[in-house]
Amino acid sequence: MGLRYEADRRTLLWALGFLPSAAIAQFAFPVLAGYLFPISAYLAYSAGVIAHNHNHVATFTGKRANALFAAFISFFYGYPVFAWIPTHNRNHHRYVNRPGDATLTSQRHSANTLFAACKFFFASSASQGPLIADFLRRARRYAPRSYARYVLQYVVVYGGHASAFLLACAWHGLRQGAFVYASALGVPAFGALWGLMFTNYVQHVDCDAESKWNHSRNFVSPWMNYLLFDNGFHTAHHNRPGLHWSLLHDAHARISRHIDPRLNESSIFGYVAKTYLLRLRRVGDYEHAP
Repeated sequence: MGLRYEADRRTLLWALGFLPSAAIAQFAFPVLAGYLFPISAYLAYSAGVIAHNHNHVATFTGKRANALFAAFISFFYGYPVFAWIPTHNRNHHRYVNRPGDATLTSQRHSANTLFAACKFFFASSASQGPLIADFLRRARRYAPRSYARYVLQYVVVYGGHASAFLLACAWHGLRQGAFVYASALGVPAFGALWGLMFTNYVQHVDCDAESKWNHSRNFVSPWMNYLLFDNGFHTAHHNRPGLHWSLLHDAHARISRHIDPRLNESSIFGYVAKTYLLRLRRVGDYEHAP
């Protein structure tokens, strides 16, 4: 049950410490619900990042520990984490925002607008659904043990959330219980799913999918990457998807001279503000940078 990389001690602190603590605090003390919502929302998003990392490089050395960890993270992320395998590992990393990519940024809207970015979750979810269904069918036929683990993740997510909702209502009454559940688990989980799709959109929109170095947008803020397990170094991640997240900072440093400077943003918040809100740049002004 040992860790593959010591850096994942931070992963476990977030997953086994912060994530359940924020939820339990609101269930135990409903007066905290709402106030702790921003923390729960961030932590649910980080659970999605952890799920992404876990599917690329397993956290533990043992298969059973990895299966249990995947099921546990699924609960806070709000969706079975195995779904990253057919949609992300096998599809997105193969096509990288080219035709065939289920997360193709131009599949519904060609222009990079806030409306397109916000709707991307729904369009991409519809495209990814058949990939997940086919993956499950194949697993059921050819890998029954893996299929059982995937089913367990569904049970943990939907059974766990239903149980949490009923528990909150039993403790605090329907109205307050529903609010507690929504603040601690329900809305953060949906926000994590939507937020990760939004992140994928801005990491690739208006980039050059045919370029070795300029296919992705990076967010290099040190504090943001600390809080999100170096998820901002997206070019290095795509070029070496099997590289552990803790090694991406150095990998990015080695290749950054090849990347168009316009694709090395400080933070996602700054990019969104400049591109969509303040309109300080012409939307789409990067396309096919040299």
